[in-house]
Amino acid sequence: MKILEHSTVSPVVAQAPDSRTTGLILSGGGARAAYQVGVLAAIADLLPESADNPFPVIVGTSAGAINAVGLACGALDFQQSIRTLRSVWQSFSSDRVYRTDWFGVMRQAGRFVGQHLLGIGRGADPVALLDNAPLRELLLKELDFSGINLAVAKRKLHAVAVTAFAYQSGQAVTFYQGRGHIKPWQRHRRHGVATRLRIEHLMASSAIPLLFPPVRVDHEYFGDGAVRQAAPISPALHLGADKVLVIGVRNQSQEGRSIAMTSRPPSLAQIGGHLLNSTFIDNLESDLELLERLNTLGHELPESQRKQHLGLSPVDVLVISPSKKIDDIAARHRHQLPASLRLFLRGPGATRASGGGVLSYLLFERGYCNELIELGYQDAMAKKDELQAFLGISPS
Repeated sequence: MKILEHSTVSPVVAQAPDSRTTGLILSGGGARAAYQVGVLAAIADLLPESADNPFPVIVGTSAGAINAVGLACGALDFQQSIRTLRSVWQSFSSDRVYRTDWFGVMRQAGRFVGQHLLGIGRGADPVALLDNAPLRELLLKELDFSGINLAVAKRKLHAVAVTAFAYQSGQAVTFYQGRGHIKPWQRHRRHGVATRLRIEHLMASSAIPLLFPPVRVDHEYFGDGAVRQAAPISPALHLGADKVLVIGVRNQSQEGRSIAMTSRPPSLAQIGGHLLNSTFIDNLESDLELLERLNTLGHELPESQRKQHLGLSPVDVLVISPSKKIDDIAARHRHQLPASLRLFLRGPGATRASGGGVLSYLLFERGYCNELIELGYQDAMAKKDELQAFLGISPS
């Protein structure tokens, strides 16, 4: 793996802006992906008017895949694509992602119990706890996939990719669309496939296990790309990036803080929150930690030995992640959850403050999403100097 990483900007960034290929990595996380939109909005404000797309390589997973493809579709006008993306997230409500009406929720729950617990209708189309048909309708309305081809043809975009998990083969598959000379890759339990991206790829990449149904792409069923995605940064490098901006969705500064102990057993919502975090977040953070170690090792070796014996070359990585704990933000907005969902989530404990972990992925409501957008914007502006140096933006 020819990657080295550090989370601060190195002197190599001082090269000409077009001398290196910058990749953007948008991780998964359901409604947490609203944070990414705030960071991107800040970047758009830092860029000069009518600036070109600063990310020739864009890679997304789960809800991050939706943001990634949204950017790629509008790569000919980067700032307008950000405004569109921000407008969609600012007006979000849960019923635009999954059915929240009483009939729809009860019907889906009945189908789920019938198929998976009683064996009724087994072998038919897969059923999950929530019906995300509204999300498909929203994406078809908002995205123009032909914009990807146009951006690639006009050299405003090198490649865009989304990752999904294949249930039958157990592979993390990265579907990518871009310049014709990009070669597919094969690694342990992960590979890249050149294709023309379409709505099925996005629905598959964002299909959180059990919550949203698997999606058939060609001859196999796929689910959320964060499942077993051992190296989230790797696809961007395969697609030609040699420096990467990673927008995370979890606050890391509070991970080591003291936690009040309790004798109460964990609620189902608390357990579910940890499982979702392990799926969506832990792999990215582990990959960043590994790259930091490789980066340290590589800088200790002469360049000739580094390339000849280890096959390593430097890749700068700048990480922007929430300065506040998103679980706490979700818990404050839990009253916004539709009544039909509150009924089903009350028992597992998701409607209590301790259930903010699960809510943070499912709460596609305006107040919550707007607070995450604002947090992302402020966090990015707090790293204004680093972002400008990393992206080669001349300070105003």
